[in-house]
Amino acid sequence: MIVSPDLISPALKIAGFWSLWLLLWLPFAVPMALKLGWRPFQPSQPAQKLPLLATLYLLAPLALWIVDGSWPALTPKFWMTGVIGLLVGSFSLIALYGLQLWAGWLRLADRLTLKPAAGLLILGLALGVGWTEELIFRGFMQDQLEQGLSVWGAAALVSLIFAMAHALWEGRTVLPQLPGLWLMGMVLVLARQGDAGSLGLAWGLHSGWVWAIGSLDAAQPSSSGRLPVWVTGFNDSPLAGLIGLLFLLATAGGLWVLLGR
Repeated sequence: MIVSPDLISPALKIAGFWSLWLLLWLPFAVPMALKLGWRPFQPSQPAQKLPLLATLYLLAPLALWIVDGSWPALTPKFWMTGVIGLLVGSFSLIALYGLQLWAGWLRLADRLTLKPAAGLLILGLALGVGWTEELIFRGFMQDQLEQGLSVWGAAALVSLIFAMAHALWEGRTVLPQLPGLWLMGMVLVLARQGDAGSLGLAWGLHSGWVWAIGSLDAAQPSSSGRLPVWVTGFNDSPLAGLIGLLFLLATAGGLWVLLGR
């Protein structure tokens, strides 16, 4: 297959960013990985993942600035659509969990008692994770690949890379989640397109989903067994089942209608 000349320069720039980002991270990652007993592409525990993820994501803006020298405009509209996305993302996912609990498809191992301080901590982590991943995938990489591909061709490729990147932390356990992660990436590109190219709405939605899942995980939701796991989600992951995929498709449909896409 012949690669389009229009893709060579963007591909090299993307490769340069990822190489620099990992090189900046290695001096922190190696000693931390040895201390925490973490191995890449193996399932990791939160106590292993969070310190490594924090250092990696804190270095991302620096690597991006060195390679690309640009930064999204953080206008009042960006913040407004970000807040809207955060509310829509979190409340819609909570409603989905509530519906499944009401129908008897899910059960909670423990009563959900989330202290305000813990909720704010999870919110802060969600905002940081959402911002970094949107900046890289729906921002920098999407813009680069659009130089040689259509918007949705670039979105499909970026979303595939986004999905597969999760294997660094989850190993083979990420396999059932790949379709859901890919579709999630496509929905977030749609959110950016509907927000006139701003990352605000995509950042808000992404952060809202992470915040809701992180908060609800305190109650250890799991399948009740009334439905097959391919419906509710393999390994109790909302992105690894039919219900999660339908939720993302419904979100995409809502965005398409409301944003006139």
